Amino acid sequence: MEGLVMSLAKQVVILCGAVSLEREVSLRSGRAVAKVLPDAQLVELDKNEVPSWLNASQHVVFPVIHGDYGEDGRVQAELEARGIAYAGCDAQVSRLCIDKVVTKKRMRQAGIPAIPEIAFAGSQKPTATELIHQLGNQMIIKPADKGSSVGLYVLEGQKEVEAALQKIATTGQWMAERRLTGREMSIGILEGKALGIVEIVPKTGVYDYQTKYTKGSTEYLYPAPLDASLTERISRAAEKLFQTMGCRDFARADLFLEPTGDFYFLEINTMPGMTETSLMPKSASCCGLDFATLVQRMIAPALQRSTTTPTNPS
Repeated sequence: MEGLVMSLAKQVVILCGAVSLEREVSLRSGRAVAKVLPDAQLVELDKNEVPSWLNASQHVVFPVIHGDYGEDGRVQAELEARGIAYAGCDAQVSRLCIDKVVTKKRMRQAGIPAIPEIAFAGSQKPTATELIHQLGNQMIIKPADKGSSVGLYVLEGQKEVEAALQKIATTGQWMAERRLTGREMSIGILEGKALGIVEIVPKTGVYDYQTKYTKGSTEYLYPAPLDASLTERISRAAEKLFQTMGCRDFARADLFLEPTGDFYFLEINTMPGMTETSLMPKSASCCGLDFATLVQRMIAPALQRSTTTPTNPS
């Protein structure tokens, strides 16, 4: 008990911003979290580097850094190297989960439904004919290691696929999947337990980066109107995905429900958005958790871990 009291006396530092395509969304998430953690210190990073003044004996970190630096395990690795406790998945798991190809491979090994994909390097693109032959006339092309629908192409027909292949970068890793039809959904997982299912209904028909972060451009139904049996199946599969990937504290899984009743998970996000339009708070609200309570639950395990985290004398 004494150790827990000491832990709670440590200051929570919210890290957000950094340098990535998702910097602005990260800033919004960090500011929203700071509003409900009044004793926490909000730090808006201007570079991809943990501040030198952070130390394990005084601080516990709540990282809300979307994009490469926050979701690929780098900030977590820096914090781990300095013995600083932090909320969310560890560095190794974050590196795994940002890679959608690796994630889907593990899903299939665990019996979690995931649709087939064609993975390729930007320097070795397949032809439109090859993709259409394997996936059909409608498909999605997206980076294999980005979040928030960055670089997402929703395509139909030879000309659109050819044009997209010409536009995408010759660097990095990419993937193509057949375009799923039906209902897009998301579900939060908190301490290994599934929260509510959120149905996403974009007014444009495509849930891309702009639609995702523009207030009023998407309708959200939460809890999603599903029968109890299907809700249970999706919830248990989400928990299994969380466990299969080795996640801790919290995550958010995205999925598609087809008209046939089959559902497929697309990915699991280890650094879910915490803005006013974000899915994780909506998912939590289905279980009676308001935003402030959710944030407190998200940081609580890190505060507990900080009682056993070796301190760095520097």
